[in-house]
Amino acid sequence: MNKPSLAVRRGRKYDQVIEGARSVFLSAGFEGASVDEIARVAGVSKATLYSYFPDKRLLFIEVVRAECQRQVDEAHRAVAFDAPPRDVLRFGARRVIEFYTSDFGRGVHRICVAEAERFPELGREFYESGPAMARRQVCDFLAAACAAGHLEIDDLSLAADQFLALCQADLHDRVICGTQTEFTEPEIVRVVEGAVETFLARYGRKGGAAAMPRSRAG
Repeated sequence: MNKPSLAVRRGRKYDQVIEGARSVFLSAGFEGASVDEIARVAGVSKATLYSYFPDKRLLFIEVVRAECQRQVDEAHRAVAFDAPPRDVLRFGARRVIEFYTSDFGRGVHRICVAEAERFPELGREFYESGPAMARRQVCDFLAAACAAGHLEIDDLSLAADQFLALCQADLHDRVICGTQTEFTEPEIVRVVEGAVETFLARYGRKGGAAAMPRSRAG
């Protein structure tokens, strides 16, 4: 099966279309987002929109991919991945929390769940562009930290999954169930520090820099 991404055409108004589609999808959902409304918000004609994205599913998938890639690019600019593991893990934990509590993260999750039966490819593509990409990034960092002697991990994939799961403690269920969508700094720090310290207690090299506790992040 050919991947939908093969049909994407990039051009002068690509970013304009993506931004318009993002706004409409988040406000109206996948089913409620009409091509007419997306074109209007993006400030392009329907013909222009279709020339870039001949299918609404393809457009939604590209919106998700663009946002997830933006998150990855920002992370690489914001932190040095050869910094001490505790610092990098703290940064990563906070980014994970910021994503799943964001309007975008919550909106995309709702859409994928709502459309999973009719369009399972939406969920698959979101997984590949979001969670799977995050998992690969964490695996790469953990491999480098092990090679540098900071961590001791036999199963990198399992360890990456465990870290990401720790970042979802308490807050994620409240977000998904809709009982709370905004959190105070102490609430976020509590989960970040719990995730990092639990992870390092399991995988930090005993007696190494990664295992030495530091003061809590602000």
